[in-house]
Amino acid sequence: MNIYALQLDSIWENKQANFAKVQALLSTAPPVAGSLIVLPEMFATGFSCELTVTAEALAGETEIFLKTLAQQWQCTVLGGLVTQNTQGQGDNQALVIGPDGSELARYTKIHPFSLGGESAAHTPGKETLVFEWQGLKMAPLVCYDLRFPELARSALKQGAEVLIYIAAWPARRIQHWLTLLQARAIENQAYVLGVNRCGQEPQYSYCGRSVLVDPHGVIVADASDGEKILKAEIHPATVREWRRDFPAVTDYLSR
Repeated sequence: MNIYALQLDSIWENKQANFAKVQALLSTAPPVAGSLIVLPEMFATGFSCELTVTAEALAGETEIFLKTLAQQWQCTVLGGLVTQNTQGQGDNQALVIGPDGSELARYTKIHPFSLGGESAAHTPGKETLVFEWQGLKMAPLVCYDLRFPELARSALKQGAEVLIYIAAWPARRIQHWLTLLQARAIENQAYVLGVNRCGQEPQYSYCGRSVLVDPHGVIVADASDGEKILKAEIHPATVREWRRDFPAVTDYLSR
């Protein structure tokens, strides 16, 4: 099962320019139909808390772009965006679109990043969820959620075999990113995909390090730094056989 993770250097608060960047990047490595394309948190604007720029109504321009992308490449697409909510704030979301343009899942970030001012702009989500892709159950999560292992456990209880964290994770704490992704993989006996942005914003610098971690905690694909596509494969048998042979997940779920 093929994954194309776009480690994007998002242009600050410029949606159309970032849509063009995504298309240009994909044209350099056209994805195989049926693959999963993953874009970082708030890829279309960067990690901005300026709701007049970022927040959209449902079926807004970023959602339309993700649907177009999925239909164009006949792939499932997961990407980050902000939608306006009824409380006058935004919802920082991971939206999943199927190859036919249908919505497969919409997850709202449960832990806004208070240190970066996100709590003042974005309303916390309420629950984790899973969606199914090519027979695998996957859970989308967003950036700061990674520091809260109970969210991964909640997804595990829903059957998650793959945890996907889309992020704008600063370079100064990149070792935390890598260590925590590996920890989530080991403790949940799951594949963990972390898709981070690269480049510079007014407040933060980013060094990428998008990775795929296998259920043993081994980094099997690493984008290092710079703008690029991380291509990787997920093997369902790797998860299922390890959970069968070393039943830590079974023991946890049986309590």
